[in-house]
Amino acid sequence: MNINRGDMAQFAESYPQEDFFMQQARKNGMELGAHDPSAGVGSLIALLVRSCGATSIVEVGTGSGVGGLWIFKGADSSAVLTSIDSEREHAASAKEFFEEAGISSQRFRLITGRAIDVARKLADTNYDLMIVRSPEDIVDVVQESYRLLTERGVLIIDNALDGGRVADATQRDFQTIARRDAVKSIKDDSRWQSTLIPFGGGILIAIKSA
Repeated sequence: MNINRGDMAQFAESYPQEDFFMQQARKNGMELGAHDPSAGVGSLIALLVRSCGATSIVEVGTGSGVGGLWIFKGADSSAVLTSIDSEREHAASAKEFFEEAGISSQRFRLITGRAIDVARKLADTNYDLMIVRSPEDIVDVVQESYRLLTERGVLIIDNALDGGRVADATQRDFQTIARRDAVKSIKDDSRWQSTLIPFGGGILIAIKSA
């Protein structure tokens, strides 16, 4: 018997409601060509931030600020976000929408630079949760994440499957291979407990083992 179950992914993506500032940031991100999380992935990130009580968060791939707005939606008022992006326009967009949303400038630090160079300067075991979205230096950045996270800290790789390209062995472009290697590095490392979810562009969630 064939049962029409509908488009579960589309239904799930339409479940969360983005506020005005998220919508405006997303619109600006499309104009800038920024990589922002889908609404579904954003809501999952907010849930993870809330569930693990993260107060010190680092994000690699600021985008237009959509991801940061979801992070702040899930975070307590004491949480601080460090967000890294190689594009100054992205940082400027995020700053604009954070401020418009009433988020104090003391709660975020926007850094423009090459992801791995900035990550290597961040303090050891200083972050409860880390989100890696940018494919730039993704393998090296993921390797740095273990040093940066606290015990039982959470690592999220957003767009880990690049919408399915990572799962397609015929795709051999640099970014796809880099994402594939990053996913494999977590899978093969016993220091992490992880899962890979085919949601949005694919999201990997890993917990740093004690």
